[in-house]
Amino acid sequence: MRVLKGVAEATPSNPVSAYFEELSQVLSSMRVSDAEGKPIELQSGFEWVAETARKTQDAGNKLILIGNGGSAAVASHLAIEFVKNGGIRALSLNDPAAITAMSNDFGYANVYSEQLKIQGQPGDMLIAISSSGQSVNILKSVQTARAKGMTIATLSGFQPDNLLRNRGDVNFYVNSTQYGFVELAHHALAQAILDIYVFPQQAAK
Repeated sequence: MRVLKGVAEATPSNPVSAYFEELSQVLSSMRVSDAEGKPIELQSGFEWVAETARKTQDAGNKLILIGNGGSAAVASHLAIEFVKNGGIRALSLNDPAAITAMSNDFGYANVYSEQLKIQGQPGDMLIAISSSGQSVNILKSVQTARAKGMTIATLSGFQPDNLLRNRGDVNFYVNSTQYGFVELAHHALAQAILDIYVFPQQAAK
């Protein structure tokens, strides 16, 4: 294995370098679109999320984040980041007791939409995360949020025509069919929005 300045060159026998090279390509291939499917510059999409989050906070409203599995973990982490470092009211709907109770009473397809019927208010913002973009409970939640007058950002991946991709006001799409890469890309783009646009605004106050 050849080494250049302490870093292994990417070769077929170097799966670590190959992995991170593919991840870099996935990150650089992210696409953003509006509710009508029209392309938006990535920076403009970031700015929209940050500005909408601040307007939501200033109006006395809150952010709500949802996802399943790894996406649920991303939602929980980002909700904490928005609160702790961004000074923005935010919560995820991933509490185990809430999920088991709602699932038991209404079925798993409704674990988030039933919570949103109570927790969501007009003017709130929903960030809906689904690697496949096909999760029924996420799609139903977006429908509920829309009916309640909430603004919506979606993060999806896998197929370019997944059902979630055109459901938000702004939609982020990761062009990969590997869960790990999609989840990492979703976390990275949301963290970038926080680091670049949200945290500096809070620090300046």
